[in-house]
Amino acid sequence: MGTAPVACQVERFPDGELRPVAGLVRGGDVYVLQPTGPAVNEHLIELLLLLDACRRSGADRLTAVVPYFGYARQDRRTQAGQAVGARVVADALTAAGADRLVVVDPHTAALEAVCSIPVEMLTAVPLIAAALVGSTPGTAVVVSPDLGAVKLAEHYAGLLRRPTAVVRKTRTSGTSVQADELVGDVAGRPAVIVDMISTDGTVEAAIPALLDGGAAPDITVAATHGLFTGSAQERLGRLPIRRLLVTDTLTAHQTQNLPLPLQVRSVAPLLADAIGRLHDNRPLDALLMHA
Repeated sequence: MGTAPVACQVERFPDGELRPVAGLVRGGDVYVLQPTGPAVNEHLIELLLLLDACRRSGADRLTAVVPYFGYARQDRRTQAGQAVGARVVADALTAAGADRLVVVDPHTAALEAVCSIPVEMLTAVPLIAAALVGSTPGTAVVVSPDLGAVKLAEHYAGLLRRPTAVVRKTRTSGTSVQADELVGDVAGRPAVIVDMISTDGTVEAAIPALLDGGAAPDITVAATHGLFTGSAQERLGRLPIRRLLVTDTLTAHQTQNLPLPLQVRSVAPLLADAIGRLHDNRPLDALLMHA
């Protein structure tokens, strides 16, 4: 963007409390950039305190730019006694002073519905698809590892001009998934699985289903957010994956010991474009996630 970030400091007290100190922002159109990946709660508190610091320092307009939005998967209750975490976090961002929220490929488009402030949901799919072009065989098929990723797979397939297939799954626990059915022709074809990698249970269940369906043992996994939590790295190392492609919406230390060829695409150009458009009050339509 041809500019420099405002200098900020974060003081940590002996008991673990954080106290961010914002630089000169009075009267400015301020964009606070903070992904809320692991450690989610610490990063979230840091973001909330920094938003409040900017608001109290006289920021004219305040936008929270959260490439990875923690708690987005908690957009509804699945049983009695649960909280709606996405709504709680959205309300906290609003209370801290955010006038707008910018996220990249959230877990669900329903995030916008639980927020009382405007939400711009950007997508990194074109960035990742551009990295796949030229290295993906013409016979490849784009695979949605569950029904929730069908639209995502269709977006990739449209950009890559490839057919799609879908694996229907049943989640048996927070980390385990069972593949029930494969829909689509994968026989003899390399596969590109598109997903958001967390514990990797979904990908782990999808690959045997693809191989049983006759897919070639040439599998690429593409995801905007590479969480790699829990035993994900160990699981990935056991799978016949040729390449893993993610963005830098999360910190690099999470992939330090990954036993696979990894390619990382930066979302910095996407965020810079979006921030520039917002600052100039120009439309973001070309950058937004498909609903």
